[in-house]
Amino acid sequence: MVFLPQEVILKKRNGEPLSRQEIAQFIGGFAAGTVSHAQAAAFAMAVYFQNMSMDERVALTLAMRDSGTVLDWSGLDGPVADKHSTGGVGDNVSLMLAPILAAIGIYVPMISGRGLGHTGGTLDKFDAIPGYQTSPDLALFRKAVREAGCAIIGQTADLAPADKTLYAIRDVTGTVESIPLITASILSKKLAAGLGALVLDVKTGSGAFMPTPEKSRELAESLVAVANGAGLRTSALVTDMNEPLASAAGNGLEIRNAVDFLTGRHQDVRLREVTLALCAEIALMAGKADDAEAARLLVAEALDSGRASEHFGRMVAALGGPADFIANMDGYLAPAPIIRDVYAVGEGTIVAIDTRGVGMAVVALGGGRAMPTDSIDPRVGFDRLLGLGAKADAQTPIARIHAADEAAAAEAETRLQSAYRLGDAPPKHPLIVERIHPRE
Repeated sequence: MVFLPQEVILKKRNGEPLSRQEIAQFIGGFAAGTVSHAQAAAFAMAVYFQNMSMDERVALTLAMRDSGTVLDWSGLDGPVADKHSTGGVGDNVSLMLAPILAAIGIYVPMISGRGLGHTGGTLDKFDAIPGYQTSPDLALFRKAVREAGCAIIGQTADLAPADKTLYAIRDVTGTVESIPLITASILSKKLAAGLGALVLDVKTGSGAFMPTPEKSRELAESLVAVANGAGLRTSALVTDMNEPLASAAGNGLEIRNAVDFLTGRHQDVRLREVTLALCAEIALMAGKADDAEAARLLVAEALDSGRASEHFGRMVAALGGPADFIANMDGYLAPAPIIRDVYAVGEGTIVAIDTRGVGMAVVALGGGRAMPTDSIDPRVGFDRLLGLGAKADAQTPIARIHAADEAAAAEAETRLQSAYRLGDAPPKHPLIVERIHPRE
């Protein structure tokens, strides 16, 4: 029988379930060019309004995975795993997580993205390192994973190409905030990467894509159910994003923060807790520990011994960056022309932070994108950001600003001050809100 894409669109528009074959034919046709962009946009809108069952979500994820190359890491002598975050401000966890896991014998071929809106992108951070290739060919990617135990790169044209095109369509048709489509977009790339285990960091709060715990839980449960339904062992943590996770926000500054973290010079308390919790989840799923406490001790030792720092340095060198980056970071990360303290308006205890507002202040400095084609200045952003519960006054700045010029510094300073609210006592936000494991 001849496949007609409009019949799939009509069925979903009318709220009828789609079969695995229909979804596979539609996405396969889209990848091959026999389903038009207009038809893909109509399909996305139908899914947005009519939702998808878990079986349909699994089928969509697998079809998008199969639109391109699926990597095979069977030649490696250890488990292969990865992590995905739904994004936030000061979220540089990937930079520490990959080398920590590599240090305990888990290979991490991490496919990451760029920032858009108020959230920072992992690839944009690595662009601050001279020579680092975020878009290597597959041969170099494989070589780096073998030699360093981890490699953090961008999505190649070969991996889940249907997702890349469909996301661009969703971005301009008002269908980004569809949990089935988000689920398939995230997981198709992870499945194409050939993983054996995956942990998800789903953010909630003022700086999160899903700002309420209910929506964050819904997304986390969808991701965990679909990933496991597609054959990938996966668990998720819902974590707090009511304040920046690291004390730095901005690409080069977050690289510096990560290196200081790995070498033990400075570790933000909340950042350490989230990073080690995510690493421990992977260690358990990969069979490196028998229980949660043993997993936590294992990954903490990999960090505190300095072995994770060594793997980070090897990864940077393997992907074209300086071989001595860890030791001579200051010589490679250019400083911004203007560096000065920012003070709150008034004084008191920090009781609320508009974390999205902090992220947009980084964008105003040139450290993020208003449009996908915008260039980024890796030097700019904030460090020494104060968190909830800290005291701010005329002697205690809320952050230090790094700016390219006075006009950008002045606007970003105003934005940052507006993002901080002072009072008497902050509300309590649990850092790790919930753990979500697959249902038996």
